[in-house]
Amino acid sequence: MDTSYKTTLELDKIIARAVQLCACRETKEKMQALEPYMTPEEERFALSQTDAINGLLIKNGSPRFGSVSDVRRITAHAQKGGILSMGELLEIAATLRNFAGLSQWYGLSDHDMLPTDDLFYALAPQPVLEKQISESILSPEEMADTASMTLHDLRRKIRQTEDSIRTKLDNIIKNSTTNKFLQDAVVSLRNGRYVVPVRAEYRGEVGGVIHDVSSTGATIFVEPTAVVEANARIMQLRAQEQEEITRILSAFSAQVGSLEPQFSYSYDAMLQIDLLLAKARLAVEQNAFLPTVSDTIRFRLNRARHPLIDKKQVVPVDITLGEEYDTLGITGPNTGGKTVSIKTAGLLNAMAQYGFLIPAHESSVVCTFREYLVDIGDEQSIEQSLSTFSGHMKRIGGILQRAGKGTLTLIDELGAGTDPAEGAALAVSILERLRRQGSLLMATTHYAELKVYALETPGVVNASCEFNVETLMPTYKLSVGVPGKSNAFLISAKLGIPQEIIDAARNHMSNDDKRLDSVLAQLDDLKLQLKEAQGEAEKARYEAEHALESAEKKREELVAKGQRELEDARRQAHELMQQVQNEAYALTDELRRIQKDEKTNAAQRAIRAREIARKDTENLLKRTDAKPVKREYVPLKEVQIGQEVVIAELNQLATVTARPDRDGMVEVRAGIMKTKVPLSGLRAPDKMEKRPVREPRRSSTRVQLDKGRKASMELNLLGYTVEEALAEVDKFLDSGMLRGQQTLYIIHGNGTGALRSAIQKHLRTHKAVKSFRLGRYGEGESGVTVVELK
Repeated sequence: MDTSYKTTLELDKIIARAVQLCACRETKEKMQALEPYMTPEEERFALSQTDAINGLLIKNGSPRFGSVSDVRRITAHAQKGGILSMGELLEIAATLRNFAGLSQWYGLSDHDMLPTDDLFYALAPQPVLEKQISESILSPEEMADTASMTLHDLRRKIRQTEDSIRTKLDNIIKNSTTNKFLQDAVVSLRNGRYVVPVRAEYRGEVGGVIHDVSSTGATIFVEPTAVVEANARIMQLRAQEQEEITRILSAFSAQVGSLEPQFSYSYDAMLQIDLLLAKARLAVEQNAFLPTVSDTIRFRLNRARHPLIDKKQVVPVDITLGEEYDTLGITGPNTGGKTVSIKTAGLLNAMAQYGFLIPAHESSVVCTFREYLVDIGDEQSIEQSLSTFSGHMKRIGGILQRAGKGTLTLIDELGAGTDPAEGAALAVSILERLRRQGSLLMATTHYAELKVYALETPGVVNASCEFNVETLMPTYKLSVGVPGKSNAFLISAKLGIPQEIIDAARNHMSNDDKRLDSVLAQLDDLKLQLKEAQGEAEKARYEAEHALESAEKKREELVAKGQRELEDARRQAHELMQQVQNEAYALTDELRRIQKDEKTNAAQRAIRAREIARKDTENLLKRTDAKPVKREYVPLKEVQIGQEVVIAELNQLATVTARPDRDGMVEVRAGIMKTKVPLSGLRAPDKMEKRPVREPRRSSTRVQLDKGRKASMELNLLGYTVEEALAEVDKFLDSGMLRGQQTLYIIHGNGTGALRSAIQKHLRTHKAVKSFRLGRYGEGESGVTVVELK
């Protein structure tokens, strides 16, 4: 494939920017050497990998990743048994840190399987080795004291010996006898040994070894005898230190060599991830998206933007080719955006073929071209004696040789630079030849003949770049299906050309040209009308969608509000139920404490129990949010024992258990509760409030009762439900305790045994029950439970 299109379409600038976004030198080289993918499957996979990394980049931010270089040579040297330097080991540690950083970054967010999974799974971090190298080596020239215990001890001894040497030399310097023999009162280092500068004339006055002489010969550097042994000791310790450092480097190098070949696999994966990260960062800069890759030679770019034009200024265009038509002829005035349009189409397809996301709507479709045949720009060459026209023709000659199926041909100003009639005829002939060879084709032109050719030829479509003749500025909008006017007369008039010259120019036009110009003017008017209609339709559609969205949002808010209110009601009901339950338990405990109170007689205990029950019942009823509805009623004038009445204030059915006393208070029973109510507070029940008459259940159980038992000692529960029976049992047990009875008989019958089981289960947890058993012969046997109270 001829790669000159990379410069013409400015793909080289896209790649150069991606190179800048790479971290590693080897990745930059890989990016520079990128080749296009030549099958739809390869292109599709490459784009999906870039899109996957782009998604991770947006979710997780940039990973912890640093530049490394020359790592392959380092690991190869270590694998062969070589000893790595401290700088090389730091480079290995940085690479292992990259492995760990990328692995951690990959797992920061939950995601489904990605096409880049294999790259991240190939990463093999070595956190222990990386930490050991980083903590042991401080810089390419310095190893930490903590690299090993031996190194730590050696350096401690060296420091102690150096301190002793400095102390001795300080004494020599400060001594008044020897101080006069010294050139300066300083300590120097020569050949790794500590020395003092002695004046040459006193060389015999200071005993020791001479190690150096100044350039003037006036000063000699003497190692005093007092520190010769200590200096030798330091030299020995430093040799041991170097041996220990070499041992540590050798151990680290062996560990690095043992990582192969997994390390190389991880390194290759890291470089590929670095390259994909650069592509993803470029996509973020360009606000680029993943296009669909077609298996056929066609493309559809929706809202495509040239990536090298400022995002705030670029005008998106829609370009389609290869579906309903294979040739697009773009006309319009100069500087109107024709060249940018064909460059955008070629560049975005090429970017996708190199694995870059494209700055176009995600509904865009691209395809895989075998070659990009481009003739854009002036090919004039003084050196080769070529005119503008000759340069174009030479370039088009090469295009004609290579054009065919699977190629995209882009030609700017086809046929320009020569006689208009001959140029137009030649342009039409070139278009026909390229179409016969099967190439997709986009060409810009000013020739009216090409506009007519596009109107008359199936598969060829006109397009135009709009131009505002009022402001003399292009709009850069591309209209497909409508040829454009060059607007030379209008532009010239706006720029000051006299009107009579323009009128004369119109008279020189042929009748066919005049008719074509008139038709194009009418098309422009229709296009403006159509645009206005489309704008109104778009506005109406937007308003309708907005209204629908508003209605749906309101409905969702109402549903959410209802759900919140329902949840609040459920919570309040649960809290109220819990409060009522707690109060009921407290009331029961209080009643039982009263029953056990031996200081009061049975009558006093009964009165106190009724008062507590009445007050607590009123408190529980007040806790509810329900407000009783006041209704008119006719109070009863008299009542009989056993008569059903309604407590008007509570709207509660009750049964009269005693006639009115002197104060007009009537004792009634509502459920298991007994209370006194004024006669004026009672009314007759309505028909709907009448309790259904319970039909006695027939049972085959025959209960034979002990003739010595009193009626107050028995409770007959035949025909009751379990819930009703348990309530009656509690009431019966409480009454028995108030009467001071020890033995009680609960008649439940045999039946299915469910009632007997429920009652006995309840008796096991009742605080007043000492024990219970089934009745014996003459007591009712299994149809009766005998209860002993405490």
